[in-house]
Amino acid sequence: MNKRVCVFASSSGKVDRCYFESAKRLGELLAKANFEIVYGGSSLGLMWACTGTALENGAKVYGIMPEKLYNLGVATDKDVELTVTKCMRTRKAKMDEMSDAVVALPGGFGTLEELSEMIVQKQLGYNNKPLVILNTNGFYDKLAEFFETIISQNFGKGNHREIYYIAKTPDDAVEYIKNYKPDTSEVTMDDIYVK
Repeated sequence: MNKRVCVFASSSGKVDRCYFESAKRLGELLAKANFEIVYGGSSLGLMWACTGTALENGAKVYGIMPEKLYNLGVATDKDVELTVTKCMRTRKAKMDEMSDAVVALPGGFGTLEELSEMIVQKQLGYNNKPLVILNTNGFYDKLAEFFETIISQNFGKGNHREIYYIAKTPDDAVEYIKNYKPDTSEVTMDDIYVK
């Protein structure tokens, strides 16, 4: 079973309560399944709703934050093992290196960028982790539709749908990670490129 789950999520405190409830539920379920959490290190928004709840339920939590954000004073002061990196690129690399699975909760441009990078990493065979998009309240419906546009217009291949899993609920997301069976075959040119 995967040990550490990387959580990407919004730092906004002004999103609808349903997103907070979903984030808290995910944190609770990950902790109860004995997963450790890797996240962005913030005390804000859905990031903290998920990881704070995981901490309350006994999970070990690792926060990874770039120096610039750390200097803004948004890092948590709770019982999180915090690493401060030089920049966003080194932050993402560290989060990737430390994690065995990824869940993208609803979020803004930062979450979208992190999710996109993980999709490409898996597409090219740099990792074989379960990659879950938590579609709380249909938040990612339009993104899933756009992914289908990418595939239907031959900017991507049909097998690219297998890179990620769109979960409707936190329970669905955690079950997917627990039962994930990685494809151990080598990624080939035909897997990657549309010709």
